[in-house]
This record gives sequence, structure tokens and C-alpha cells, in this order.
Amino acid sequence: MRELDVVLQQYLEARYSSAPAAEQSTFEALLELQDPQLFAYLMGRETPSDPELVNVIAWLTAARP
Repeated sequence: MRELDVVLQQYLEARYSSAPAAEQSTFEALLELQDPQLFAYLMGRETPSDPELVNVIAWLTAARP
């Protein structure tokens, strides 16, 4: 999904390089998810059970200027 690519690219450009190693690993795991699952997380339809994944999703869905 192109929309997912845009959101993920924003994270890569703004946060990934300065994020702690654990967060980078969590983001990389997020990339392994199927698009429908990732979309459900980003739209708030589902919540991941992994608290680290919840934190990355929160960053991705926060309003950005």
C-alpha cells in the first residue's frame, strides 16, 4: 500500500537513525508484517500485544507538523 510506504518513510527519515537499537529492531520487525495487519494497527483497529511495537505505532500515528 502506497499510504503505508509514506508513513514508514517518514519514520525512516525522521527517527530511525537516532532511535535506540531496540526500537530499530522493533521497526524492522514491523516491516515484516503483512500490509493488512500493519494497516489495522495504524488505523487503531487492532493493538499489538508487544509494548515496543505499540510505541513505534504510536510514533507513526502521532500528528506531525
